[in-house]
Amino acid sequence: MVNIYYAILLGLVQGVSEWLPISSKTQVLFASTLLFSLPLSAAYAFGLFMEIGSLGSAVSYFRRDIWSLLHDRRLFSYLLVVTVITGIVGLPLYYVTDKVLQQNQYNVGIPMIILGIVLLGIGFYIRYSRSIVKIGGLEQMKIKNYILVGIAQGIAALPGVSRSGMTVSTMLLMGVKPDQAFRLSYLAYIPASLGAFGVSILLSRDQVNTAISAVEPLGIVVAIITAALVGIMVISYLLKFAKKSNIWIVDVVLGIIALGVGIVAAVLGPGVSGLFTF
Repeated sequence: MVNIYYAILLGLVQGVSEWLPISSKTQVLFASTLLFSLPLSAAYAFGLFMEIGSLGSAVSYFRRDIWSLLHDRRLFSYLLVVTVITGIVGLPLYYVTDKVLQQNQYNVGIPMIILGIVLLGIGFYIRYSRSIVKIGGLEQMKIKNYILVGIAQGIAALPGVSRSGMTVSTMLLMGVKPDQAFRLSYLAYIPASLGAFGVSILLSRDQVNTAISAVEPLGIVVAIITAALVGIMVISYLLKFAKKSNIWIVDVVLGIIALGVGIVAAVLGPGVSGLFTF
């Protein structure tokens, strides 16, 4: 019988972690392993499958931006280029990682620690450097900027690498205003999450079926709805935080969060069902 409380907890994990620099697929991996005893490869695929819940958050919150795609050519171009580059970079990484996780052990905390250190470094660099080029927002971004964001988002296909952390930090380093960096990162998530969901179904069907059997269909529905509702609140809060804070403070805070979660994941990882190791 499905455990509704476990399903709600799984949705909370997805709904919060997707928008923070702590790799939601990794947090879902941990949660589904602990709560439902999923094998590592199935938990990894399930982390991508659960993107569908956060997609609901993004579509609901940014529905006006989505509607504006009919006449906003700049936003359309940005999403098109970022999505294509994400696919080019991310698909091979996902395929290789999926095969590796079926045969080897992997500690997901290490990439989060690295990302946290990078975010902290970028924050202090921005704080004390006078050479940062100020872009502002989408209006000042060029194709090369779109490509860099796409590469950053594609790399996030790796376990332990945060999509939001990679894309937001990349744009902050470009000089994009924090609130615009978060907004553009979250908008780029919409097509990326559709792709991640589709890839998990096409390339990891057996692993996803294993996860669905363990969580059960009702549990999946509860987790997805929970993730969508919680995600809307988290997006709203983070956008307000980014708008009120200095750019370097945003990066440092993100870095501290990623570093802290990464250290915990690295330390506790080896004890989770014996699946993780250095």
